[in-house]
Amino acid sequence: MDHHLLENVLYYLLASVIAIPIFRRLGLGAILGYLTAGAIIGPDGLQLISDPTSALHFAEIGVVMLLFVIGLELAPEKLWHMRNQILMLGGGQLLICTTLLSALFFFVVGLPGQISIVLGLTLALSSTAFAIQLMDERGIIATPTGRKGFSILLLQDMAVIPILLLVQFWANASTEVTEGASLTSILICTGAIVAILVISKLYLSSCLSIIAKYGSHEVMTAAALLIVLGMAMLMQFLGLSMGLGAFIAGIMLANSSFRHQLEADIEPFQGLLLGLFFIAVGMTLDLQLLINEPILIIGGALALMAIKTAVIASLVKLFGQNWREGISLGLILSQGGEFAFVVLSQAHSLGFVETALSNQVVLTVGVSMALTSPLLAIWTRLSKTPSNTESDEYDTAQNEGEGEPEVIVAGFGRFGQIIGRILAANNIPFTALDKSSSHVDFVRRFGNKIYYGDAARIDVLQTAGIKHARVLVVCVNSEDSIAIIENAKRKYPDLFIIARALNRNHAYQLHELGVEHVFREYFGSSLEAAEATLTTLGYTDVQAIDKIEIFRSHDEGMLRKAVEYKEDQAKHHELAKEGRKELESLFTKDEKI
Repeated sequence: MDHHLLENVLYYLLASVIAIPIFRRLGLGAILGYLTAGAIIGPDGLQLISDPTSALHFAEIGVVMLLFVIGLELAPEKLWHMRNQILMLGGGQLLICTTLLSALFFFVVGLPGQISIVLGLTLALSSTAFAIQLMDERGIIATPTGRKGFSILLLQDMAVIPILLLVQFWANASTEVTEGASLTSILICTGAIVAILVISKLYLSSCLSIIAKYGSHEVMTAAALLIVLGMAMLMQFLGLSMGLGAFIAGIMLANSSFRHQLEADIEPFQGLLLGLFFIAVGMTLDLQLLINEPILIIGGALALMAIKTAVIASLVKLFGQNWREGISLGLILSQGGEFAFVVLSQAHSLGFVETALSNQVVLTVGVSMALTSPLLAIWTRLSKTPSNTESDEYDTAQNEGEGEPEVIVAGFGRFGQIIGRILAANNIPFTALDKSSSHVDFVRRFGNKIYYGDAARIDVLQTAGIKHARVLVVCVNSEDSIAIIENAKRKYPDLFIIARALNRNHAYQLHELGVEHVFREYFGSSLEAAEATLTTLGYTDVQAIDKIEIFRSHDEGMLRKAVEYKEDQAKHHELAKEGRKELESLFTKDEKI
């Protein structure tokens, strides 16, 4: 084993474990923590790692995976519902900020036109991870202001791929490539992309169904990595961005029943490699430049934040929010984004942007991230806006359009399907999960919203939207239901859980877990059959219903009492005898009334 490599890995892990909790505790965010950790252990810091270049190239896979996850989130119907805000608000922000920043670089700094436009586009992007965290902390994600912020971020995420393509096209155009060769290359790449879209649409889900049916969890994870890396390498072979391939793969699977499972499988790799990417970027930051030119870097960061805040606040005002909320959202989105590192890394590697300019812009973005939280806190105090409230009323109709489920149904057999049909008939948004791929394929043919995924995994539940759900309905077999409920209650102790019990012993286990609403599979239908039997024998409807309710109440009471003595067989027999006598007494008393 290469001990030098292992030593570097230990430094990366140690830096992450120490820096990230500290920066999150200070409210500065994980990204700034990674950047700072990289700067400390890098060549300009403690010099624990002398060559960050190799780590940077490897860690770019984390960005590729992030683009795949973004693609998974861009389901066509979600984009269509938010089309006005995405195009008008998000597009307006990107266009106006790009114009102002490009003009600043061209007329004030004196950079060439193409480089000015690329830098303007790059700095107009905000940090999705940073902004979403800040909106979540302030409790505004589900409000109209939060949705406007999400629309801006969504368009920015979609704009990353065209920006990367633009950088690549202009970089190639600046080299000695003939116009005919460039046109041929564009036609080949376009044809390849169309072919990939068609093949993915026809065969990708079918292949995943076969793997899910005959493989294992590890094989599904391997399949997810194969799709992402395979598409990325194919795009690179065609001379395009690796991220474009992963993004296309995500789009193709956005409506797939495997979407949540794939996202859960990819997330650990994405998180680790993306963290490594930011650490590697931090190691490449020219800290001496900040010391030598503090006015240029800090002044540039403040100018960037002022321009973006003013533009976003003005646009948000036009869309119906007040100035205070607009400025708050503008500050949340005012920093440069993580994709600035990606775009500038590619621009620098292609020779499109010089090293000194790339270092200045990257450092400016890092400083803007560092300043976001303190400036937002100052504005909050000055404007006397509570940090966890929002003046807008909660807009239920628009929130439903965002697709967040109110109910998660784990297991979508006959039991779960009845629940799902009632929810759908009442327009209550829900997400159903089932780990049988063949069953998922069959049920989806009838228009049901169901995804492949193991609900016993908390990461799958999280990608399915359990954070926003009010109820978890567990309809699977006994062994799986116990694991699902244990994991869900551990992470979300206040989540309301309704569970199906296959038999009395299973009901004991569910009650022990604290599940209040337990429904035995055949208990309700048996009571209905007993009621029909009584009416057939001459009892009136009222008498039959009354006797059934007496039995139901007594049996459920006995079940709860028996939970305490589940392992004591002798006590169980004693309780059963007492229960029969008590039930006879209840029925006798009922007849005398």
